[in-house]
Amino acid sequence: MNLRMIGLGAAVVCATLLPLAALAGPGPGDDAKPKADGGLLPGLGLGAPEERPTPVTPAPSPPRQPSSSDLPGHASHCGPELTSPDGIEAQTCVLTEGPDAWARTYYRNATGQRLDSVLTLMGPAGRTVQVRCAIPAQDEPGACETPRERARGAASAYSAVAEFAGAGEGDSTPLLLRSGSNAASAGGS
Repeated sequence: MNLRMIGLGAAVVCATLLPLAALAGPGPGDDAKPKADGGLLPGLGLGAPEERPTPVTPAPSPPRQPSSSDLPGHASHCGPELTSPDGIEAQTCVLTEGPDAWARTYYRNATGQRLDSVLTLMGPAGRTVQVRCAIPAQDEPGACETPRERARGAASAYSAVAEFAGAGEGDSTPLLLRSGSNAASAGGS
């Protein structure tokens, strides 16, 4: 009777483990080629195992850097987006963050030529900060900005203007676009 129980137990164990071993695939040194009929075990009706995607753990994303609009004391006022018939697009803004103020102009140059831009930040008491930017001849968005300076007064006391002209020497290059930080007035100008 003990031999029957041992034989029956061995048969159950083999019947359970054999299909599991077949699903695990070939072992080291085994031939990795599939059988001609595509099945792993003839006569048991088991086809090739389903391919299951391996779970991929995404790489941890870098910590999110706060944008300037997330920071306390940040404000901006921007003028309208303007486009010249020659193909330059721009929008000019005054930005403040904490005690600092500066100007930034966003542009896209579809003119096919290199341009020069002068960006001016104007503040209270006639204070100005000016920067010159070379605008490459490519239809990609870009930005030019003045250095930050310690604000003297409210953000609304600042304005900015960006002027775009063809690159060249002297004053003979034509002005293509002037973009300001203040919205156009209802009365026109």
